[in-house]
Amino acid sequence: MARKVTYEQALVAHGWVALDPVDTGVIEKLFKKDIREGEEKLMLAVLEEAVHCFQEYVLSTRPREQRLFQEAEEWILEKNSDYLFSFENICETLKLHPYYIRQWLLCWKEAQLKLSSVEGHRAGSKVARTRVTRFSVRLSKTA
Repeated sequence: MARKVTYEQALVAHGWVALDPVDTGVIEKLFKKDIREGEEKLMLAVLEEAVHCFQEYVLSTRPREQRLFQEAEEWILEKNSDYLFSFENICETLKLHPYYIRQWLLCWKEAQLKLSSVEGHRAGSKVARTRVTRFSVRLSKTA
């Protein structure tokens, strides 16, 4: 007699899940879960790349890198977009606060611009130079 197997009752052996082929609900749940996790990984990758471009090229003088910075900044600052992969939608999906991330990045940008301005001003004097390192943010989804 065929018995329905729920998601919680599925047997896992050697990395394989044993399911009742008649129970399409379990297969559907697993498929949706995999899709959802894949979408979230892609969204996280998009967000990480934007933050990387924002931080890496904030002080760049090369046209291509300036364009990458500008595109990342515009994407981060855009509000009320219906686009699936907009900054706000990605943050909402990943349970992050877009306002706080924006504010942090803008404060970070201001600090970098001030530091580079101070460094440029010091370059002409005989004051000892200090090495300024860039701080990076690693975004990861936490439960």
